[in-house]
Amino acid sequence: MLRFTTLVVFAFCAMGPTFAAQTQNAAKAEKSPVVTKVEPPNWWVGLTPEVMVLLSGRGLDANKVECNLSSVIVERTQAAAGGNYLFVWLKFGADLKSGTLVCRVTNAEGGVASFELPISSRIETIHRFQGITPDDVIYLIMPDRFANGDPTNDEPDGALGSHDRSKARAYHGGDLRGIREHLDYLKSLGVTTLWLTPVVKNGATEDYHGYGAVDLYAVDPHLGTLRDYQELINAAHTQKMKVLFDIVPNHVGPKHPWAANPPLADWFHGTVAHHINSSMPVDPASGIAPAAAFYGESKEQAFGHDPFEAMTDPHAPPNLWRYLTDGWFFAVLPDLNTENPIVATYLQQNAIWWAESSGLDGFRIDTFPYVPRIFWSRWHASLKKIYPRLTTIGEVYHPDPSVTSFFVGGERRFDGVDSGVTTVFDYPMYFALRDVLAGKAPAAKLTDVLRHDSLYLQPDQLVTFFGNHDTTRFAGADGPGAGGDTLAKLKLVFGLNLTLRGIPQLYYGDEIGMSGGGDPDNRHDFPGGWHDDPKNAFTEGGRTPEQQEVFSFVQNLLRVRREHPALSEGRQWNLLSDDSALVFLRESDEEKLLVAFNRSKSARQLRVPVSETPAAGAAGSEKLVGGGQLEVDGRAIVVRVPQESIAIYLLN
Repeated sequence: MLRFTTLVVFAFCAMGPTFAAQTQNAAKAEKSPVVTKVEPPNWWVGLTPEVMVLLSGRGLDANKVECNLSSVIVERTQAAAGGNYLFVWLKFGADLKSGTLVCRVTNAEGGVASFELPISSRIETIHRFQGITPDDVIYLIMPDRFANGDPTNDEPDGALGSHDRSKARAYHGGDLRGIREHLDYLKSLGVTTLWLTPVVKNGATEDYHGYGAVDLYAVDPHLGTLRDYQELINAAHTQKMKVLFDIVPNHVGPKHPWAANPPLADWFHGTVAHHINSSMPVDPASGIAPAAAFYGESKEQAFGHDPFEAMTDPHAPPNLWRYLTDGWFFAVLPDLNTENPIVATYLQQNAIWWAESSGLDGFRIDTFPYVPRIFWSRWHASLKKIYPRLTTIGEVYHPDPSVTSFFVGGERRFDGVDSGVTTVFDYPMYFALRDVLAGKAPAAKLTDVLRHDSLYLQPDQLVTFFGNHDTTRFAGADGPGAGGDTLAKLKLVFGLNLTLRGIPQLYYGDEIGMSGGGDPDNRHDFPGGWHDDPKNAFTEGGRTPEQQEVFSFVQNLLRVRREHPALSEGRQWNLLSDDSALVFLRESDEEKLLVAFNRSKSARQLRVPVSETPAAGAAGSEKLVGGGQLEVDGRAIVVRVPQESIAIYLLN
């Protein structure tokens, strides 16, 4: 018994120091910093003189960061959110070379962790960062709804049950590889530029649209990988096509880790529990949203003002529009506080990272007026310093040209700010096109919109369109093409959109007359994008006669536009407009093209005075598109236009 006891005591004594050491190691490990994410994940030699790195993890209340390269200096650090985040500002020396930067992080308790930042040489090629010109035609694609090139990513890790084509708001399986596999279709149609809705990583269930980001430095796994995105852009560039990246600096998704644990207390405007609704105005007097707003009345009915108009009014107090820039979109999308310089730097670097990683040609900017203009000024300055040819297109969803023009860059406005944005989507023309084709407005409304081109420095760069992912389909039951001959109306609106001044944008599927109502009914899958689809509209044999008729019409229009640069670059002359007709001229140094539009259900004969216009002296014409007839009659041109049709003539 005594011997047994002695052995037990000896064993315990022998174990004692080892157990104690393990306990100490465990305690030390608990205090050691842990890095779970590095943003940006990599950088490039000679791109910027410095970079701000955001580390996520725990125990990052660091008081010391050291890096292995003498050409990199740690300028300063800032721990945040109880050590869950650490900002590290790195300055690069002139002798920086490609390689992997390794930095050690030591926290207040003496714990140590490390992170890596690969630094690469830049790829120099003329096919990157090309920008968009009036010669281009943009084609908008929702990647999840276009074509499924890789079924293995339909339900990626962490997204079980997210894929279901029978559910309108679930993921359907379209991806980046699917788009790349159908570039030949897009090339044959005649478009030159692809605009994809956001490809960044979104929530796992119903965020197929791309506007609910959970990671601004990753491609959504439903769509593929960063390499897939790079390969798509390289393939597009090989086909002499361009790519626009849809960027959203206004907000992130509600499932982003920042929502529950922001890097800084003022990272957002407000918190999940307490924030302003950007679509719910607050009474300037009481600070409370009025009951009228809750019962569906418009903002104008609630307060007698339009918030977008207030933003452009030098006499309006900020409380008439502040809820737009500080409110959470749809009341649920966390609104980034771009007035915070650290947030602004993060977003500037993110745009540069996507551009440099992929070689993209421009940015479509979501919810442009919802972000303070001073941020855009600085954001564009940092971007254009590196990529001077890059085009940026802002979304300003408003029917008034005096409002949309206010946001375009190129000059300082009354607030002393130049937004820097290249151009905006021509929403005034969008509303006019739809109203005219629906019979709600005279054709002359189009010339009224064009009359306001004097408000823009470069109206030829406005992006014209008649539908996108936020609107009802033109050919849908609730769209302007409904009622009467939808096919004829669709041809008419395509004819106008591809011949009026500006850079035209098409919405995927409109070239085959896809129908649909509002969101998400306007986002059907493109027929033939999935292997088990009964019809394949990517091929002529897979289209119905009606689909082929629209497709051929658009394809021919795009061919004519490509062969006659006056339709893209030429000056616009409005020669005649009335209730149902519009006649205009596109003039370049080499040619003059006359376009005659008639929405009436009867043929019309239009006598067009040409005195003091470039059409004066025309001796004849060659018909390029459409029916009817054109004759020169002294000081006028007489055009006979069939019912519901559009014609294009080359004047001799």
